[in-house]
Amino acid sequence: MAQRVLVVDDEKWVTDAVRRYLEDAGYDVSFAYDGDAALEEFARVNPELVILDWLLPKLDGISVAERIRRTSTVPIIMLTAKTDEDDRLRGFAAGVDDYVVKPFSARELEARVRAVLRRFSGEESPLLQVGDIRLDREQRLVWVRQRAVELSAMAFDLLAFLMAHPGRVFTRLELLEGVRGETYGSFERSIDSHVKRLRQKIEEDPTNPKYVLTVFGIGYKMARADEALAGEAGTSQGGV
Repeated sequence: MAQRVLVVDDEKWVTDAVRRYLEDAGYDVSFAYDGDAALEEFARVNPELVILDWLLPKLDGISVAERIRRTSTVPIIMLTAKTDEDDRLRGFAAGVDDYVVKPFSARELEARVRAVLRRFSGEESPLLQVGDIRLDREQRLVWVRQRAVELSAMAFDLLAFLMAHPGRVFTRLELLEGVRGETYGSFERSIDSHVKRLRQKIEEDPTNPKYVLTVFGIGYKMARADEALAGEAGTSQGGV
């Protein structure tokens, strides 16, 4: 049975685009355009996840989240253009579980939906492995060819995010959003420096990487296990 997702946004084109993308991904999607309608629709469909815009007519997203939390632990992803730490803390205090900052890509939103649903269903394993790299998200440990490797917090989070999506290509902005929850264009190129340092830690030959691959004109990806073990980089190249 398809998992039920409630999408709430006062901009119809946003709601329609998200709904089409999630329905194509196999979800059962309902929608609302204001805070009052969101609560009515939530009671009607009993969704397994809520995607909720912060700025809504009649009742704002924070108030909607607070009211949902009075009776339900359903995961809530907040859509917002607000990036201040105080705003995020206010959202988390209201019961929000994750943020997606506007503007966002539908593909990145779908990845967040899948990750949150896995986490709340208990299906997400803390252990990840691609080729000769093993990573434990709970203990924040990494082993490369059975040798423990120390990584900075940013390098660890970047590696964990990429390993959770082997074979999938991410832009630099998508990586910033996925790892840090922020999409500041001015920091976009900082990903290149983090990737370079990460390769120095996990690759046998950082100038000819097998794991963290550059996809020219787009961004980066983690090689699938079969690619990594075979040392195949396909059309990707090692240089940043």
